[in-house]
Amino acid sequence: MSDLEKDTSTELKDLETKLDTLIDSFDSIKNENNHLKSKQNELVKEKAKLLEKTTIARIRVEAMISRLKSMEHGS
Repeated sequence: MSDLEKDTSTELKDLETKLDTLIDSFDSIKNENNHLKSKQNELVKEKAKLLEKTTIARIRVEAMISRLKSMEHGS
């Protein structure tokens, strides 16, 4: 094997190693991205539920205040 062939072979192996590393990084980032998208969807749903509960609680409190005010004026 000539020096040129050895250099080319070494460069090719280095390139393969770098490519494998890049592919592994890509797969890892892709998995993390999918996980984060899933978590974001869960949090969006949870936020919607909490906003709904907050709205219901606010309406109930306002109704109680109105009843108390009407009772106060009625006595």
